[in-house]
Amino acid sequence: MTAAATLTISSKNYSSWSLRGWLLCALAGLEVEEAMLSVDDPSARAELLLLSPSFLVPCLTHDGVKVWDTLAIAAYLDEIRPGAGLLPGEAKARAHCRAISGEMHSGFANLRSALPMNLKAHYPGFKVWAGAQADIDRVTEIWRECLDRYGGPYLFGAALCMADAMYAPVCLRFLTYDVALDARSAAYCRAISQWPDLKRWIADAKAEPEELEELDAEF
Repeated sequence: MTAAATLTISSKNYSSWSLRGWLLCALAGLEVEEAMLSVDDPSARAELLLLSPSFLVPCLTHDGVKVWDTLAIAAYLDEIRPGAGLLPGEAKARAHCRAISGEMHSGFANLRSALPMNLKAHYPGFKVWAGAQADIDRVTEIWRECLDRYGGPYLFGAALCMADAMYAPVCLRFLTYDVALDARSAAYCRAISQWPDLKRWIADAKAEPEELEELDAEF
């Protein structure tokens, strides 16, 4: 059976944006065939080495439509699969979900550069510099507010949604770099780490060949 769509991604080990797009497709129930860019591809390298503010991966191709940018992919999936629950059902919660997803999409540059995604690595006792700590504090503030307002275990209640896909790579970064978290935030990271689709991605990432030495150079 031919897959209904193609999702172009880069490294599963290093690419947090590819992971977000893939999780969004999984949440929407959209079967995708993965098209993997070589790390020698200029677009892939720009994304993985944080050299560009605008990334062309992930890119979803479906029914004659080509959509890149993770928030654009999320909006498209919500339009074609409105019953999939990418956004919460209540209007105020939907607005809140869009706002924190947008903040993840456009912010936290210090966190990204100081704690690059690397699913094969673990750095116990990693020292987080002050600029990144401010981003970590803001992320956990967002999480606690959502968990308190909607009851958990996920950001908008009992079901996974778009915001969880957007913040899942941050959970993985916190685990990789042994970031100290408050109890509520740590519980959220544990809940996300049990997401079956995320476990599949991590298993694939750990089996991926080593190809991008630049990302490990300073460790």
